[in-house]
Amino acid sequence: MKYNLSNEQTRKFILIKQGLMGHYKYVGKKGALDYIKEVGCIQYDPIDVCGKNAELVLQSRVKGFKKEMLYDLLYKDRKLMDYYDKVMSILSIDDWKYFKRVRDRYDETEENHPHLAEMKEEIKKKIEEKGYVCSKDFANDQKVEWNWNKTSIAKAAIELMYFHGELIVHHKKNTIKYYALARDYIPKEDYEADDPFQTDLEFYKYRVLRRISAIGLLWNRPTEAYLFIHGLRAKERTEVYQSLLKEDKIVEIEIEGINELFYALNSDEQILLDIISGKTFEGRTELIAPLDGFIWDRKLTETIFDFRYKWEIYNKEEDRVYGYYVLPIISNTEFIGRIEVINQKKEKTLLVKNIWFEDHIKLTKTLKNNILNCLDRFMTFNDCHTIDIQTNLLK
Repeated sequence: MKYNLSNEQTRKFILIKQGLMGHYKYVGKKGALDYIKEVGCIQYDPIDVCGKNAELVLQSRVKGFKKEMLYDLLYKDRKLMDYYDKVMSILSIDDWKYFKRVRDRYDETEENHPHLAEMKEEIKKKIEEKGYVCSKDFANDQKVEWNWNKTSIAKAAIELMYFHGELIVHHKKNTIKYYALARDYIPKEDYEADDPFQTDLEFYKYRVLRRISAIGLLWNRPTEAYLFIHGLRAKERTEVYQSLLKEDKIVEIEIEGINELFYALNSDEQILLDIISGKTFEGRTELIAPLDGFIWDRKLTETIFDFRYKWEIYNKEEDRVYGYYVLPIISNTEFIGRIEVINQKKEKTLLVKNIWFEDHIKLTKTLKNNILNCLDRFMTFNDCHTIDIQTNLLK
């Protein structure tokens, strides 16, 4: 099946799929879990200026979301887990069995570091004694070559055991991770399950479907959206899309004025039909996380939304066009600009340091009120009591 959409219809499709348009279809802790299951994963990043990336993703979609909800889902309810999907991510614990091939890749790493075997046994023994460990529980005087630099043998062994699936993140305290034995927390039937995929192609199809769902639609071209699907080169990617089309798991989308084919999930076909039929959806104004899944493919975002975004956090201050931690703002069906917001935790104040609008945006009274209402929700999300707006554009 092939659909022909206008650019505006395509934007609506992506935003409705993402839960960023219309009424809030995700509510509370259950809504946060449902959203993560829907898109496959959300990217984790520890930097906290006005909320960590994963929390920022959820606050824009989940009505009544509070930061402790995500922590509870990860470390109390055990409905979610930390693991590599598209880099370090948060995903459903139900997905454990589907990542066996990813975990098995670290067999070779272990073979190349036989000196870690003794340390691994010491780690297991310590976990059995106290329930969980971090690398600081062990002497750090012995160093090994690891990834890009030298690190303690304990940290290297813990990371290897984690990647290999012997450990999971038990909990975090600030940025420190504590680990426990995976067998004690992953359901037995999943922990002991065989690889559900018979071939690499089947595995690639599973991973690509997740990435399509994370954004809403994708194209068959090199992009960061396919990051960490090891072995998925151009040939394999084309084979994946051809196979998924034959199996009716995806549909083709042509966008007016864009000379590329895009692909969406067959399971999202009703959204396409609603949009084509002219069904109306109320627009919303939301702040978007810098590593939000639906802008993983920066070129796709620029092509469809006419919005170029770069996270400038790693740029030197003098090289930044905007700021250190700047969030895109979406309103109705377009990105209207970006904003720099800081949670001043001691003062319980949300500092709105600056805002930059796209050149074509006219700040009407309605749009200004929508932004202020969005910031009011963002203040509550950050557990602040007041807002300090320093930019004259919003006063």
